[in-house]
Amino acid sequence: MTGQQGAAGDDLPAEAAAAIEAGRKIEAIKIVRKAKGLDLKDAKDLVDRYVEARPHLQRKLAEAQAESKRGCVIWLLTLLAAGLGLVYLLKGR
Repeated sequence: MTGQQGAAGDDLPAEAAAAIEAGRKIEAIKIVRKAKGLDLKDAKDLVDRYVEARPHLQRKLAEAQAESKRGCVIWLLTLLAAGLGLVYLLKGR
């Protein structure tokens, strides 16, 4: 397996680098943990250093996080509307 060399000399497995490029930071941390036998903190620190050295990845991950938050808000509003509709229907009986 080939790796991606970070600015700080951190070797990241290619699968982890691809996961980061796709906006899946948690998956990248899991891959690093498994591939390198690191604990959670060390794997997260390695991935964070890799991302910090690449501004385009920082922007991509920020966009992915913002999109995820928007999706959560939409789901919460949908559930709230469904709950209010259910309360309205049950009170009408």
